[in-house]
Amino acid sequence: MSTLLLFLPPRTRLRALGKAAPAASQPAHEYDWALTADGRHIDREGRSAATALPTADSVIAIVPESDISWRRVDLPRAGRQMRAALAGKLEEALLDEPETLHFALEPDAAGGDAAWVAVTSKPWLADHLAQLDAANVFVDRVAPLAWPDELPRGHFFEAHNGTAEDGISLRWSHVDGVATLPLQGGMPRQFFPPALVQAAQWTATPGIATTAERWLGTTVSVLTPAQRALGVIDNAWDLRQFELAPRARGVRALRLISRSLMRKPWQPVRWGLGALLVVQLLGLNLWAWHQHRELAARREAITATLTGAFPQVRAILDAPVQMQKQLDLMRVGAGSVGQQDLEALLGAAAAAWPADRPPAEALAFEPGRLTVSAQGWSQPQVDNFRSQLQSDGWLLDASEGKLTLSRASAQGPR
Repeated sequence: MSTLLLFLPPRTRLRALGKAAPAASQPAHEYDWALTADGRHIDREGRSAATALPTADSVIAIVPESDISWRRVDLPRAGRQMRAALAGKLEEALLDEPETLHFALEPDAAGGDAAWVAVTSKPWLADHLAQLDAANVFVDRVAPLAWPDELPRGHFFEAHNGTAEDGISLRWSHVDGVATLPLQGGMPRQFFPPALVQAAQWTATPGIATTAERWLGTTVSVLTPAQRALGVIDNAWDLRQFELAPRARGVRALRLISRSLMRKPWQPVRWGLGALLVVQLLGLNLWAWHQHRELAARREAITATLTGAFPQVRAILDAPVQMQKQLDLMRVGAGSVGQQDLEALLGAAAAAWPADRPPAEALAFEPGRLTVSAQGWSQPQVDNFRSQLQSDGWLLDASEGKLTLSRASAQGPR
């Protein structure tokens, strides 16, 4: 399943003395992106407007690390009012008004738990989601590049803040939170004793890996921003919560469900369903083969009975029909009355004929069917006539002022 990793551009910030930050080199409506087919390797990278982004089975928007903060809180048991409860609980720890911020809970968090809450700008994130949605780019998930985790991770990157203090910074994520540390001076190095250095995972962007290794005193893995972003595919963090949760209807809802099932956590379910489907197909084929064998055996038994009873029959086309034909020929030759003959039909009608009805004024016969007029018959008389005939194995069809008598075994579908 292909995945489009979409890097949201950082928010514009104000500098000291109230001066606005320099405009970014890329327009706000253009996005850096990376496309992966297997979730392990980058197939293509580029920068495009929202309307020119490549198509993919799943789209994950990635929030810049400078635009997200983390707070550890004891979640209230607020249910659907969780967002408002979080705003009240975090109000004193926030620099902005809670109404302008967007909150997202860590995966599987519930009321009463101690959980991490991701905080970012709501108007900024909502604006990007609206632009992408208008361009028919439906973002399935919004994810951070780094998050609090039991496995400590450090990523060295070049900081470009538009000031003279630009240099190398370290994005440090661990069980107690996420922080960005500049490498200038010797104080940051004191936070990382040798035991912690050995226990953590260390990466760096190309071009500064040597500097990072010299500062850290151990080797680091080189990762481009796109390669590092691959880590969000299997991560469960999703910032599309509360008022920014996706509103899926109709075909889009089905597509979102199918995309969710194609993700890695659902891989055992997909394998199980596939195995179940294979077993069902094999079972159906075996059952069909068994039924075919039984049918063929029955046909052979009927054919053997026909050829054994009537050796003069050479070509077997339809054994039951040919056998009935031979029996009829024998019966005619012996002068016996058959169930389809007029005598048998008249005898059955006479035996069941109502005592209060006069003899039939007219009748019509064709092989297997006897028809008499129903003029003057009451419904109770017709019902009694039918029940008497049915007890002897005959059928009566009363319609259009006529009564038609036939043998039950010879009556076809009507």
